[in-house]
Amino acid sequence: MKRILIQGGTIINEGYSFVGNLVIEDDKIVSLQQDKSVKKPDEVYDEVIDATGCFVLPGVIDDHVHFREPGLTDKADIESETRAAAYGGVTSFMEMPNTNPPTTSIEALEYKWQRGALSSHINYSFFFGASNKNYPVFSQLNRHLIPGIKLFMGASTGNMLVDKEDQLNNIFRTAHDLDLPIMTHCEDSKIISENMELYKKKYGEDPAIEYHYQIRSREACVASSLLAISLARRYHTHLHIAHISTADELNLVPQPNNELITLEACMAHLWFDNNDYTSKKALIKCNPSVKTYNDKLALRQALTNGKVYVVGTDHAPHLLSQKQGGCYKAASGMPMIQFSLIMMLTLMDKGYLPITKVVELMSHNPAKLFHVAKRGFLREGYKADIAIVRRTTPWQVTKDIIQSKCGWSPLEGTTFNWQVEHTICNGHHIYNKGIFDDESRGEQLFFRE
Repeated sequence: MKRILIQGGTIINEGYSFVGNLVIEDDKIVSLQQDKSVKKPDEVYDEVIDATGCFVLPGVIDDHVHFREPGLTDKADIESETRAAAYGGVTSFMEMPNTNPPTTSIEALEYKWQRGALSSHINYSFFFGASNKNYPVFSQLNRHLIPGIKLFMGASTGNMLVDKEDQLNNIFRTAHDLDLPIMTHCEDSKIISENMELYKKKYGEDPAIEYHYQIRSREACVASSLLAISLARRYHTHLHIAHISTADELNLVPQPNNELITLEACMAHLWFDNNDYTSKKALIKCNPSVKTYNDKLALRQALTNGKVYVVGTDHAPHLLSQKQGGCYKAASGMPMIQFSLIMMLTLMDKGYLPITKVVELMSHNPAKLFHVAKRGFLREGYKADIAIVRRTTPWQVTKDIIQSKCGWSPLEGTTFNWQVEHTICNGHHIYNKGIFDDESRGEQLFFRE
């Protein structure tokens, strides 16, 4: 039996904050001790982590990533991106199905499980993707092994757009019958296509990136989100709307984040706005697009007013060469997972939310929403997935510290005052102040047990 003591840190968990010790035996938390900064003389540990001056948090559960494997591994893969995740205090992920081939068959899903077991440094899971034809396959899924169904109600890589009314009805009805949540990408493709044609006629074949938020417009987001909400209400299906990007969408549901409809905000839309296109260009091009300053402000306020339930990253690496161009040619998506926790702590410093809310949005609520077994909280008997962070002297993001395979970040040059010092996954100390355990492997996540 291996025993680890995390000593003297400020433990943040379930709305409470206290200085104390945390004891791990093998892969589980066995004790939380308040106001005990010195270990007893007769206690023996294999490792003691001095967390004095640090915050001890549950490991982040990122419900929204694109790790590009299989088929797109020139951009990223499970090994490289879970390394980046561990550097950022992320201990579990839920990956999207728009790979090549897409995860729209049992065989493709099983292949991803195999790759996760072989390559993932942290805990892994994969959404099953909906298509226009595969809803009968849902009944063959093991609902304890997937977080839910991912539905692209807007243009997506991998030809996974579902926009046929009868198939949308079948998908929502079947998901309800199986008690599986549907996570949607909501953008109206018809509106986007019409906008693109108009802007091409006016500005040429590749309109400047500054027009991206007007082409992939708020109207496209609202129209699609309204459709998804109507379907969820019709079939009483749990709907989780991914990457809300507009103030308008926050107001579509009078009482969001109930058992029927929950909303996710992602780091790109919390951090950037359309004014940043001038300096960042297509590096911040993503779908849905980064919108206005007022939208960003509304999303930040929604972190504490109850409208946003989960914060994810929509981590989506591309080669830097693929991020060149404008609205039409540049690829959409950016790597964010390595810095998401310190970004949220920075928003805390700016007064948008307390640290207890950071933990709720990034750890507790993803675990609750998807019924993740024995993770997302610092509780006795739970898996020891832990991030230890410290406020530091100012430092800048530079290319040499980026762990994502794509090798760049839209945050290069950004100054932070927080560092992730330690990441522990299943009781294993995988990241220790810049030292990474290459041999570490995570575990498959289980749901609804």
